This record gives sequence, C-alpha cells and structure tokens, in this order.
Amino acid sequence: MRAKRPGVWAAGCLVAAGLAMSAGASAADAEDFHGFDPATYNGVMLSPDQLKAMVADAEKVSPPKEGSGYVFGFANLERDISFGVLTERGIKANATAAGIDLLVADNRLDGPTAFANAQSFVRRHVDYAIEFQTDVNFGPVVMHAFNQAGIKVIAIDIPMPGALFFGVNNPRSGFMTGSYLAEAAKSEFGPKVTDGYFVDGILPQSGVIPLMRTNGQVAGFKAVLPNFPADHIISFDTKNTLEESYSQMSNVLGRIPPGVPIMVTGINDQAVIGMVRATRAAHRADQLVAVGSGADELAALVTDDKIVASTGSFPERYGNYIIPMALMQLAGKPVPPAVFVHHVMVTKANVCTFNPQYPCKGKPVIDYVFPQAAFNAYLTQLQQDPSLKGYAELIPKD
Repeated sequence: MRAKRPGVWAAGCLVAAGLAMSAGASAADAEDFHGFDPATYNGVMLSPDQLKAMVADAEKVSPPKEGSGYVFGFANLERDISFGVLTERGIKANATAAGIDLLVADNRLDGPTAFANAQSFVRRHVDYAIEFQTDVNFGPVVMHAFNQAGIKVIAIDIPMPGALFFGVNNPRSGFMTGSYLAEAAKSEFGPKVTDGYFVDGILPQSGVIPLMRTNGQVAGFKAVLPNFPADHIISFDTKNTLEESYSQMSNVLGRIPPGVPIMVTGINDQAVIGMVRATRAAHRADQLVAVGSGADELAALVTDDKIVASTGSFPERYGNYIIPMALMQLAGKPVPPAVFVHHVMVTKANVCTFNPQYPCKGKPVIDYVFPQAAFNAYLTQLQQDPSLKGYAELIPKD
C-alpha cells in the first residue's frame, strides 16, 4: 500500500515557496551569487546560463576531482514515494541544466543502506554529496565517510553534523498543521470536538529535529483547543510508510470509543493517507477530519473529502535551492548553515494556485489565521529545551 504515485507538479508553476534564513543566520551571512541569494530567493529555477556561470566560478576554487567536470552524488530518501520522486526530479533538472553529472542512490529509509551509499560516493570521488536519509543514528558515520574524503554535504530535512541543512521548517510546519486541524475539527464537530481523539503519526528514528514537526502538530492543536483531554492524544511510529501507518491506525481505532470525532495528522502525507484509509476500512470515516503534511500527494487531497488540507513543503522545488547552494559553497561563498522552506496551507479551494493540473473547488473549510502569538511562545519553549542543545540554527526566530 505504499504510495508510489508522484503527483506531478507543473514545472513552470509559480509557487509561494520562498525560504527563510535560520535562527542563527542573517542576511549578511550570504550574498547574491549569479542571481541566487538564499535569504530572498523566490524558488523559480535559475536559467542554465546562471547555473553554468555558478559552476565556472566554483571550479576556480574547487576544481573537479576527475578533471572533466563536476560529479555530484544524491542519495534519495526512497525513490518510489512521491516526496522522493519530486525531490529527485528537481535536483536532476538543475544538475542537467548546470552541466553536472549526477549519481543517484536510494537510501531505502534505512541507515545501513545510507552508509553503504555514502561509501560508494566516496569511492567514486564525487565532488559534492546531497543526503536525504532518515536514520539519525547513522548521520555521524555517513558524515565521517564524507569528511575523511573532504566531500562537502547538504542534508535534506534530517540534519547531519557538519552538513548544510535544507528543508522543512519543522516547528512552524507542525504548528500550522496542528492548529489548522483543530480549527477544522471545531468547525466540523462543534462542542463535541473535545469528546474526540487526536492521533498523530510520528517518526522517532529521524531524531529530535523532525520530532519538532510532530510535537509542533500537538502544540498547534492544543493552542486552538487548550482544554482538549491529554489522554485523548495518541501517537504511534509510522516507520515513514503508508503501510505501517495503516496497520498502526487500525490498531489505534480499537482504543477509540465508537461515535466520537477522530482527528489525524502525521509526519507526512503518506502517513496521513494510511491513517485515513484505515479509518475508512473500519467504517468510521464519517467521524474523521484529517490534515496532511507535505502536500506531495495532491491527488489524495483533491479527491478525498476527509483530507481537508495539507501543509505545503514543495519538494519539486528543492533542487532549485540545493544545487545553487552546493555550487555557492564550492565557490567559497558564505552559505547559511540552515535554510528553511516557507510553508503554506494547500486546500481544495487553492490547489490550482500551486499546481494548475488540479482545479480549485469550493471554499476553504475554515477561515484560517496562523496563531503567531501562540507559536512564538512555543518557540521560546523549544529554545529552552535541553534535548535541542546544539540545534539552535534549526529553531526559527519566528
């Protein structure tokens, strides 16, 4: 039941997917590099001329190891899930336009596989590595292999020590998802909402940074519904797959009394789809409201009336930033240690704004306003959390 449909996004679609600098970086930390400044970039792919000019500058400072041109290695999270498909497509397009040879490997959601792929990249003398790997325990050994070979790295979504970070603004994305879900549930169920259960599909294996996303989902939910019973909040390990989410949600439903509201979200769209399918298979979908995370499964969003929204991360645009960031670093230019996606809520009513393949339908289920004051208070808690010591650059300022 793993979601393999890529949910294709139009390459020319103008998506509101700009980036914000990390908490520890300022505009002075970066500079315009052939039209690319990670502090202000709008996400539209650079022209081949711009990318090739970047390569020319980078090669003056960091000559290709094999002498005939740059070879980059990209180890994908998993190549047959939609988020990985869209991420890979964007990175390939940028590498091709820049004249960079790209070696692609599949980490298969597995730490030992990620380490083996890193070793392969080292043996093949890549000039730069892009890592999308889920097991936080293997981050240090993967980075050790690259450090020993003098290979610089960008880590996508899950940080690794010493690598640049690009990806989800986990606290904000999570808080947005959870608060939207709570508002939608209030609209759907009225006063009965506090009789219901909130189920969150998490991903412990990826460590404390993605945990800020799912913890943020709970915090955002509670910001809207402060009196929601703590013992009505259930989480489970999704293993980052639709199948596991389906199986675990099937078990969780046995703990939820019949006839009460069921509100679900999770680490990504695939987890949420699995949870929704399990609830429907149990003939309880009439009690359900769901919000996705990632907006990479748009077909599910537009066709399933129980998925009211998804927090957009726009993986199809990741490559528009990652390849220029890598070339900027190879050229010896200052690059922020962490660059975040700018998230927006994607709904049936506005989906055509982000992908014209899908028509916009109806009106939003709620008039959503992000609870900024509550989020600021949540950020203060994160900044004081001892488990996040050493990760200050991955906690946004606001």
